[in-house]
Amino acid sequence: LNLGADDYITKPFNPLELIARVNSQIRRYTKFSPLKENNNVITVGGIELNKESKEVFVDGDNIRLTPLEFKILTLLMDNPNRVFSIEEIYERVWNEPVFNNVDTVTVHIRRIREKIEINPKEPRYLKVVWGIGYKIEK
Repeated sequence: LNLGADDYITKPFNPLELIARVNSQIRRYTKFSPLKENNNVITVGGIELNKESKEVFVDGDNIRLTPLEFKILTLLMDNPNRVFSIEEIYERVWNEPVFNNVDTVTVHIRRIREKIEINPKEPRYLKVVWGIGYKIEK
């Protein structure tokens, strides 16, 4: 054991004891091994977004977003502190060029703010950069 082994068993051994010891080592390994980094979960401040389950939690509360709101929030949270123009948000989320649809993004941003911010008029997370666009602030 002093040379790096975690356990040993003497001969003759009982197969049931061997299985029990192996299972014990597996439990110990999974309990104390560092968790794998989960790229499907993004956390910025009090917002936690799970890309796989399509869930958003703000300060532990589950927030319901429409699919487009979820896509916008995912784009912003994948790139914290990066400013996206309204046109860039539209093109990335809707996958089509902007014509006169900039108000659509503004309305969706307002709805997201109403859902994730305590006071949407003084947002903690979803910030406007006047004349440029929007960003999620860490």
